[in-house]
Amino acid sequence: MAIKKIHEIGSCAVRTPAVALKNTPIRELKKILCDLTDTMRKADLVGIAAPQIGIGSRVFVTEIRKTKTRKNVTELDTRRIFINPEIVKASRKQVDGYEGCGSVAQGGLFGVVKRPETVTVRAVNEDGELFELQTGGLLARIIQHEIDHLNGICFIDRVTDTKKLLGREEYIQMKKQS
Repeated sequence: MAIKKIHEIGSCAVRTPAVALKNTPIRELKKILCDLTDTMRKADLVGIAAPQIGIGSRVFVTEIRKTKTRKNVTELDTRRIFINPEIVKASRKQVDGYEGCGSVAQGGLFGVVKRPETVTVRAVNEDGELFELQTGGLLARIIQHEIDHLNGICFIDRVTDTKKLLGREEYIQMKKQS
């Protein structure tokens, strides 16, 4: 298990745009993917980008599962790997949703962010195969959030109303009531 330190907002690693992965040896790529996955799971996150663990490469992983803050999640999704991702299409319709981040107050701050409801992302998987994925709901939000990380942007930069910011416990209570 390779748990890495998650860099927080204010860190150069989090704010510096990542560079495309090109000609990365398979062994190095597998290590990055393992480190991302292990760290994401240990930190109880549903997505994590390489810059969050100090790696300036355009890669992230997602895995929608039940977590401490998402106990009632119904949109479960297995681990996905996105290498050199780009959003090629986004819906005009935008939706508000609460987001948190392991790089902002160690995942203890949540705020409302408006994002396209659906996106189509093009990326490379761990086998080097190009794919496109059209998705909505929580996975679309996570993909957009993680691509923001690859561009040096944190969700807090996109919060629409700072008066609606919630700490972790308040967020959990709100989710229980909805």
